[in-house]
Amino acid sequence: MKTPSHNLRLLIICLLLFFTAGCGKDQTQDAGEYVYVSVPQVALRDRVAAVYNKVGFVTNGERVKVLERSSNKRFLRVHADDGKEGWIEQRYVVDQDVYNGFAKLEADNAKDASQATAVTRRLVNMHLQPARDSDALYQLKDATKVELLQRAITPKAGLKAIKAKEEEDKSDSSDEVKKVDEDTPAEKPEPASTTKKNTKKEAKPAPVLPGQQLEDWWLVRDQQKHVGWLLGRMLDVDIPLEIAEYAEGQRIVASFVLSYVTVPDADSPGNEKKIPQYAVLMTEPHDGLPFDFNQLRVFTWNTKRSRYETAFRDRFEGKLPFVTGTEDFGKEGKLLTFSVKQLDDNGQLSERKYKMNGVIVRRVLAPGETPPSHSRRRK
Repeated sequence: MKTPSHNLRLLIICLLLFFTAGCGKDQTQDAGEYVYVSVPQVALRDRVAAVYNKVGFVTNGERVKVLERSSNKRFLRVHADDGKEGWIEQRYVVDQDVYNGFAKLEADNAKDASQATAVTRRLVNMHLQPARDSDALYQLKDATKVELLQRAITPKAGLKAIKAKEEEDKSDSSDEVKKVDEDTPAEKPEPASTTKKNTKKEAKPAPVLPGQQLEDWWLVRDQQKHVGWLLGRMLDVDIPLEIAEYAEGQRIVASFVLSYVTVPDADSPGNEKKIPQYAVLMTEPHDGLPFDFNQLRVFTWNTKRSRYETAFRDRFEGKLPFVTGTEDFGKEGKLLTFSVKQLDDNGQLSERKYKMNGVIVRRVLAPGETPPSHSRRRK
């Protein structure tokens, strides 16, 4: 005769077997290879043949599970999230490593402040690296708004040329080492030092091949918070037309709202509206410049003439980011400040700060700094 305790033990064993089997099923279902759609939309085929039926569609960025590969590796049979299965071409998807790379870009730059809002000129690919031949996943439609985070310059030839140059330099370096080893007698090893050395490797900029054409890229964040690189010439900074007309042939790099002016609303008598005042960064319309901008202008609103006017301008070679804040200036009170980085002739960066009191903008000199004479200022 079975005792109650014996029956309880059997019940516990059955429950453990049930849950174990269930967990094993989920793990089997989740295991496998996943890829991500890198085109706007692609149809799922019912067969790999010249004539086929469309059994469904998958869209850009969608994850699908790989079930099978064709013998020539050109097609994949996949399972979509909506349960549909079919064949798609390998060239329309990217692997998990590429997706993980974009996820890392998104995480690393999640807290980066936007330097400007821009719109795309046409359908563009978002790349994992600032190069035409780097992996791409997300596609942005024409007139899509994005946030500009940082600028980079790379050879137009792309990653292949960069890697070829790196291999060539590595080969030349190896040959030089061999020559030294053959001509130089062996030396005794130095005694181990008790001082710890910094072994961290610093990141080096991409090598530029002699005579290579350079182009600008921007790290951007779209409205879905995806982060990636877009070719700079495919973007236009989103700025009011009244200010864009002041560009005078220069390229507008970024714009920032500094403050607001309250004025009567002509379209709604008795009400008021706020008009933003801007700081705008400009540069020559050329790619590959070693600086992000070389002109800073502040536009304020003239309430009497109902138009934007230039309240301040300064010329120097500068680098982003643009940073705003407030600071107490004694008798002047607490004022708005903004700063950027200035690039000197030796490639060194220093802070260049300004303060804004109403519509008046002035430089804030660092301790011990003297104002430069006009003859020393860069034109």
